[in-house]
Amino acid sequence: MNRLARPTDGRMIGGVCAALARRFGTSATTMRVIFLVSCLLPGPQFLLYIALWILFPSEDKATTRTAW
Repeated sequence: MNRLARPTDGRMIGGVCAALARRFGTSATTMRVIFLVSCLLPGPQFLLYIALWILFPSEDKATTRTAW
């Protein structure tokens, strides 16, 4: 499994769905559809997305951190 980092390519908004798709070996479109369907259910999906956006480093920043 890949490390969780928001990719610089393939982003729509923040790259969270693309990062999760890479991690779990699925397409970003599938992950986006799952997120949109989950928004029909009650819960803090948007808050979770924003939290993951903040917590997942950008791919370019993640590679510079591992180089140290």
